[in-house]
Amino acid sequence: MSPPESESFGFQAEISQLLDLIINTFYSNKEIFLRELISNGSDALDKIRYSSLTDPSVLDSEKELYIRITPDKDNKALCIRDSGIGMTKADMVNNLGTIAKSGTKGFMEALSSGADISMIGQFGVGFYSGYLVAERVQVISKHNDDEQYIWESAAGGTFTITPDTVNPPLGRGTEVRLYLKEDQTEYLEEKRIKDVVKKHSEFISYPIQLVVTKEVEKDEEEEEEAKEKEEEEEEGKSKVEEVEDEDEAKEKEKDKKKKKVKEQTKVNEELNKTKPIWTRNPSDITPEEYGSFYKSLTNDWEDHLAVKHFSVEGQLEFKAILYVPKRAPFDLFESKKKRNNIKLYVRRVFIMDDCEDLIPEYLNFVKGIVDSEDLPLNISRETLQQNKILKVIRKHIVKKCMDLFSEIAEDKDNFQKFYEAFGKNLKLGIHEDAQNRSKLAEFLRFHSTKAVDELTTLKDYITRMPSGQKAIYYLTGESLAAIKDSPFLEVLGKRGFEVLLLVDPIDEYAMSQLKEFDGHKLESVSKEGLELEETDDEKKAREEEAKSYEDLCKVIKDALGDKVEKVVVSNRISDSPCVLVTGQFGWSSNMERIMKAQALRDTSMSSYMASKKTLELNPKHPIVKELRRKVSEDKADKSVRDLTYLLFETALLTSGFSLEEPTSFAKRIHRMIS
Repeated sequence: MSPPESESFGFQAEISQLLDLIINTFYSNKEIFLRELISNGSDALDKIRYSSLTDPSVLDSEKELYIRITPDKDNKALCIRDSGIGMTKADMVNNLGTIAKSGTKGFMEALSSGADISMIGQFGVGFYSGYLVAERVQVISKHNDDEQYIWESAAGGTFTITPDTVNPPLGRGTEVRLYLKEDQTEYLEEKRIKDVVKKHSEFISYPIQLVVTKEVEKDEEEEEEAKEKEEEEEEGKSKVEEVEDEDEAKEKEKDKKKKKVKEQTKVNEELNKTKPIWTRNPSDITPEEYGSFYKSLTNDWEDHLAVKHFSVEGQLEFKAILYVPKRAPFDLFESKKKRNNIKLYVRRVFIMDDCEDLIPEYLNFVKGIVDSEDLPLNISRETLQQNKILKVIRKHIVKKCMDLFSEIAEDKDNFQKFYEAFGKNLKLGIHEDAQNRSKLAEFLRFHSTKAVDELTTLKDYITRMPSGQKAIYYLTGESLAAIKDSPFLEVLGKRGFEVLLLVDPIDEYAMSQLKEFDGHKLESVSKEGLELEETDDEKKAREEEAKSYEDLCKVIKDALGDKVEKVVVSNRISDSPCVLVTGQFGWSSNMERIMKAQALRDTSMSSYMASKKTLELNPKHPIVKELRRKVSEDKADKSVRDLTYLLFETALLTSGFSLEEPTSFAKRIHRMIS
């Protein structure tokens, strides 16, 4: 019988260009070809399953629905077989070369503007990614309505289609054979295939099988017996049995049993055993299943702290599982690491794992997956940014994260672990996310003058406020030890007002954005403009006191020059002689310290943000009274200048600033002691 005639066809011009581009350009992530071919196989299986709903007999040609990968090292070929709907001859001609998909042009434009090759399947031309690794591709396909055909091309501008009389019948479905380039034979290695499938196609809803060669031990005895039987039959049982003595016979029997031979057999190993649990009903999933899914998703060795599994339906459909880990990773705020840990799937096909529009940066510790039904598969990073669906998904995810944190907050011990690990992220959220600021503020915990050992919430603080207090007071500093006895707390402590003690550097940034909470203003007690309620008599007495100290204030201001902006009488200290407060809108002393510590800081900024300092004097303190007496007696008294500088420098230290000239401060002390 003569071999069947093969017909030759020319590729449509745009497809030829695309193939040129794929073959002649260097791409680092060639592995995506496997994702694309598996995804195509999954689509073909979807189609046949859909047809079988109305006509079950379409499955008769092949009952099992699967995708099977077979590496053939002898021929340097990788075969990807699916038992999907298959292609007729006409389908092959149209779909594999002569009719350009609408995405061909779009994909080439995207590539030329710097897009990634991995977007190829999202334009409907994923099949051609096979040429990233193959020099020649064969497609063998059998559709229920047609014969089995072979499509073949080495991408040289033409392809051939031949009736298949050489390969075993497929029954139904398609087999893509990639004859690999010399430098791409790594894709025949079992480990490499497994890694790529796990990374890109783990949650395809059909079993992905890999044909692996396994060594099986067999007893040789059985084989020898079978051979002996055959020989006996051949000789017509004319053989004369030799008589052996009993011992010899036993020895032989032992040897027979000992001998084992290794035989190589091929078995199908399923690679995607982890089924997508997000598609199941949350009430059917055990905590253990959530735990093992979390570990397979994140490679974390510990269990998660909390999980949120939800689906959104309506105008937009997506399912998601979000996890909060127990510990913060060591590189949580590393700017070069990937932006977040949410994997984006579209209809169970993995698209990307650092989609920055899915979740704000401050929630980068939340791990999980989002599987959308509505996003188009042609979703590149560029189109993602304009995608409205994504904005809605993001809004839902942030809202669900807030719900998840509220659930964690119900258990005090769990929340303590969570806050220790991720408190900084919440504060960063207050700085960045105006929309959820008030919700995030509910999760904040601080030390305070009334709860030094344990942390308090802003809500609890408000419940403890005395009737005369209108604002929420706070003080920032380097450490609890440095600020718990700060002079700024003296008068407030005597009045019974609680002050929050903020010792985390990021608190400065958070508080600059969180202006109020639950209708109460947040006020820093180390900045000027601190208003404390007083009666008319108290106010009058304070004004008179201020008047009597005007001369002293002027002398001190002249002595200190531009080191301070002004010198005034204070209403916030009762035990210390003086204190330095900063302007309402500049940096606090703590912020100045933080900014000075920035390695790559912009020094021009510090000149106008570094606050103007105001020296506030305590009129009731003996040192200040003595100074006033000396000034009234002799304004040119030299000891006044020395005392003024000493007071100013000690105030710098107690108010959280650093000394500009520590040696002159030391000399002044030594001089006074001697």
